Amino acid sequence: MAANLITGIAADGLVRVIALDSKEIVEEALRIHRTSPVATAALGRTLTAASLLSGGLKNDNDSLTLSIRGDGPIGVVLAVSDRDGNVRGYCSHPETELPLRSDGKLDVGRAVGGGVLTVIKDLGLKEPYCGTTELISGEIGEDVAYYLTVSEQIPSAVALGVLVAPDSVSPLGYHVEAAGGYMIQMMPGADDALAAQISDRVASMPSVTKLLSAGATPLDICEDALSGLGFVKESDSHAAFRCVCSRERMSRGLQSLGRRELRKLMLEDKKAETVCHFCNTVYTFDEKDLWELLKNSK
Repeated sequence: MAANLITGIAADGLVRVIALDSKEIVEEALRIHRTSPVATAALGRTLTAASLLSGGLKNDNDSLTLSIRGDGPIGVVLAVSDRDGNVRGYCSHPETELPLRSDGKLDVGRAVGGGVLTVIKDLGLKEPYCGTTELISGEIGEDVAYYLTVSEQIPSAVALGVLVAPDSVSPLGYHVEAAGGYMIQMMPGADDALAAQISDRVASMPSVTKLLSAGATPLDICEDALSGLGFVKESDSHAAFRCVCSRERMSRGLQSLGRRELRKLMLEDKKAETVCHFCNTVYTFDEKDLWELLKNSK
């Protein structure tokens, strides 16, 4: 499959950039969760951001969790990404509907509300790294940039976008027209003049959904944002919506309930069902399955 995730550097390594066309990812999230237009935008931006942030992971088993916990009607919006940008996620209330903003755009900020943004990096160490900052707008892109600058001390520009368009053919009445984002970070040694130059360049660029809708690729976006600064592509890959749930994982979850609860499920309900929050896959365990879990539990 064609690459949709590009990473690179510019200004002799003083600037790092990563860009993603996440349309396929957001389309799959919409298919799985049947999100409303505003929930599609909120979840899509969060999935895109998690994929971009995972670019700093080094090892195969590393993972990054991005959690948006606001007091808006959508509730929690959560995404988990691996080192290759493959991501999965969900929101508490995918059915959330809100009027458009006065400028005609989806009101993601109101859907999310005020609260906190948390990034958890599981790097295979004894304890995962965890950083939290307040939400400054609920629009997610600004919130992620604020987190990077304040919590990780990495001045960053983050642009995220999801364009939802009417669709008379779709059962939902709409589809994902475009989705994606990019993140530009200043590395140690970068001076204020370079940061100001990047900031001005980003401010003058069209929105990421306009660029993608016009046919721009992630590579085009990187080259345009950093033109004249010696952009060098480092890697390209194909990131996707990818869940890692399995029957074995769900079995371990049931065993964690304890022997007493397992015995109750086996004797009274005769079965158990578990549902993956990320992909909505249902796993059913009958009486025989529960007995095996009970025998093997501590």
